[in-house]
Amino acid sequence: MVKKSSRRRFLQLTAAGLIGLTLDNKYLIRSVSAAELPHLEENNPQASVLKYVNESNIEGQQCKNCLLIRNDTNNSNWQPCAIFPGKTVNINGWCSAYAPKPT
Repeated sequence: MVKKSSRRRFLQLTAAGLIGLTLDNKYLIRSVSAAELPHLEENNPQASVLKYVNESNIEGQQCKNCLLIRNDTNNSNWQPCAIFPGKTVNINGWCSAYAPKPT
């Protein structure tokens, strides 16, 4: 006997999957703090393309006052950045994607 797929069955399986993912996310999906992420190296290919440096020599333009930095609560000199997912950037650094935070 061949089972027919139905829209109802598809929705049931999709809902069950979503519930499973969100119910106990400490096993499947977990938040990571900046302290657990690796530092961005200046020789990283993406960093090289965007001319990233750990120490900015442009007055007033540093990662710490860039719109793209994701300030973590660990008060570290290394913070996550939207441009470099999975890495942290030096708050005194700079790259060509720099966008000043609105004042």
